[in-house]
Amino acid sequence: MRWTSLLAIYFLFWAFSVFLVLPFGVRTTQEAGGDYIPGQAESAPHEFSIKKLAWRVTIVATILWALFVLNYIYGWVTPDMLDLVDASNKVG
Repeated sequence: MRWTSLLAIYFLFWAFSVFLVLPFGVRTTQEAGGDYIPGQAESAPHEFSIKKLAWRVTIVATILWALFVLNYIYGWVTPDMLDLVDASNKVG
């Protein structure tokens, strides 16, 4: 596989990992005992650290990407293993 393909796939894993990691480790204003701003939702995050989120996302994305690359190299899971329809029973 080309290095540009590996880089593009890593970027995709990183982008999807943001949504995977985002809900974890967030304390709401109510849980933190903070003060409300008029119009603020009770479930609003108390504080948001983009740096901490980026590190967590990078770690998760790197692990998932490494598993993907290792699966590509060693073939642990192949498309044939995931075929839910038996291809040998096709009509025609």
